[in-house]
Order: sequence, then structure tokens, then C-alpha cells
Amino acid sequence: MFDIQEKLEKIASERILIIDGAMGTMIQKEGLEEADYRGERFADWPSDLKGNNDLLVITKPDVIAKIHGEFLSAGADIIETDTFNATRISMADYDMQEYAREINVAGAALARRVADEWTAKTPDKPRFVAGSIGPMNQSLSVSPDVNNPGYRSVSFDDVKDAYKEQISGLMEGGIDIVLIETVFDTLNAKAAIFAAEEVFEDIGYRLPVMMSCTVTDMSGRNLSGQTIEAFWHSVRHVKPFSAGLNCAFGADLLRPHAVTIAAIADTNVCVFPNAGLPNEMGEYDETPETMAGHLKEWADEGLLNIVGGCCGTTPDHIRAISEAIKGVKPRTVPIIEPVMKLSGIDPVQIANLEPITASAAPAE
Repeated sequence: MFDIQEKLEKIASERILIIDGAMGTMIQKEGLEEADYRGERFADWPSDLKGNNDLLVITKPDVIAKIHGEFLSAGADIIETDTFNATRISMADYDMQEYAREINVAGAALARRVADEWTAKTPDKPRFVAGSIGPMNQSLSVSPDVNNPGYRSVSFDDVKDAYKEQISGLMEGGIDIVLIETVFDTLNAKAAIFAAEEVFEDIGYRLPVMMSCTVTDMSGRNLSGQTIEAFWHSVRHVKPFSAGLNCAFGADLLRPHAVTIAAIADTNVCVFPNAGLPNEMGEYDETPETMAGHLKEWADEGLLNIVGGCCGTTPDHIRAISEAIKGVKPRTVPIIEPVMKLSGIDPVQIANLEPITASAAPAE
């Protein structure tokens, strides 16, 4: 358990790792109805449960296990738990706050079982489980009330405590990696980092942390206004196993922002874009071949250490990507000069300052 970071670093130095595709897309393909989400246990639940995908790790574990297996069969080294929204704050949408920890333990244990089955089949290609920690349905940086910019519906401690419960449950269930993903609000992400550090201290060991931001427009800023470089300055202190981007756009439009993070991050870069932009029906049309072609170019240019797919990506996309980048050398992690780097919504770097000496001091 305690040499996971070392194992991952070794593999990442030898080849580009593959992370899985879109759990939500695959669940949609199952055509599940309200009764499926409820199962027997929640048959009489007073509010609608359809759409609570994370609950399926309890009510339809066979469906989620099948999806994990399909992505592993397609070549994924890392699968994400079906826990993207499994904090008590997000679960409040379904009045299921008290089930948050149970869902995280169950989701991690389910993914762990399937990953271990595949590792046993292919011991030369060990499989890893990343605990999926989404951005939450509340923002610490943006007011939900347009008439009161200073209002927040949750506090930093509320968010931190919810993430701590989630991460603790995921670790109990057996994850290898803490994946803080689809970061649209960096302050929420910092609460998740704080939570992870508290859990690590409580338990007595650390797991690798992956950080993944999502940009909301072509300027390359997330919803709370930060540029990619400012985001990196804000989270670099956690010394993540990887930093990068997911969701947002398709691979063609996300490329400039991947170039940015690849140039500044002194860690592995992980990118898992959408299968293009959604069409009028909210579906994603980019084919596996097209997406794999774009990402092969990125790999050839030395931008990638870990790659996979987000919204709209299926096992066919992951299989095509895996085949396309096979044999391509991973990005070389750069050595970055240690200087003071700060951030608000934009980055600030303070370097090459000449000390004031007595002879250089201004005359009175």
C-alpha cells in the first residue's frame, strides 16, 4: 500500500499512463430508470433518485463493475471511482447526506475489486484506482445570489469537512490515488487538499494526489477566474503526482492550455478531454479515431504523462487512445527554478531581485 507513489512514478517514467473515460456517459447508455436507482433498499425514498449516479455503487454495483471492467479491457491503467458527487453537500440534492461516507467506501471497494481482478490477469500491467472527487455543487468563490456578491451558501470549513468525510471513505475502501478533478473553483480544490492532508495525518500515511482543472472558455480560465498558470501556483504546494486538465473542450480546443501546463508544471501532466463539444442534443460526436489522432499529436510533442477521456468518451475512445500512444515516450518532467510564485486570478512570479546594498541605497 505504502509504495504506490513509487510504483506509479516508475511506470510514468517508462510510458504514458492511460486513465479511463466517462462514467456518466456509460451509465446513460444503460438506460436505467427510477426503480434501478432506488433498488430494494431505497424503494420508498421520498424524493426522486434518478440521476444520482454515485448511488448506483450500492443499488446497481454490477452495472458499475461492468463499466470499470470495460475501461480496463480497453487499456486503462487507472480507473476512477463512481463517486464524483459523493459529498454530503452534493448529496443533499437527494436528501441523502447521511449516506455519503457509505457511498464512498462502497465505490472505492467496488473499483478496487475490479482493478485487482485485472491486475491478476495482467501482472505486468498493474491497475490503479483513483478516488474521484468532484468540484461539488457549491462554490466558495462565486456567490449564488447575483444581488449579494459577498454571500456564500457554504463556508470553507463546511466544504473541507465534507471532502474529509469523502476522502476518508475512499481510503477506507482501498483507493490508490486521491483525484481532485474538474476544478472550476480553486478555493474548493484547496479545501479538498486541506481535507486530504488532514486525513493523511489522521491515518498515518499518504497517497498520491492528482489535480485536474477545467477551463470554461477559450481564454483558459476556470469559473472562479484563474488562469491555468495561476491555478498551478495555487496547488503546487501539495506536490501532486500529476497536474492537468479535464472536461472543458475536445482535444483540439484544449491543446493550447495543455501546452501551458506542460511547460510550467514540475510534475506529471494528466489530460482527459471531452469527446468534442456537445451537440444540440447534449451528446458528444467526436469519434475515437479523431480524438486519438489529436492526442497522438500531443504525445509526439512531449505534452503527456497520463491521458484519457472525460464527457462522451467510451471504452472505444480509450482503446483508440491507448493504441495511438503506444510506444511514445512520456513527457520529460522539467526542472523548474525555485522562485516565489503567487496567484490571484492571474499568476505573479517574483525573481531575480537584486539586494539593496549600502552603496546602492538612495541618498537622503
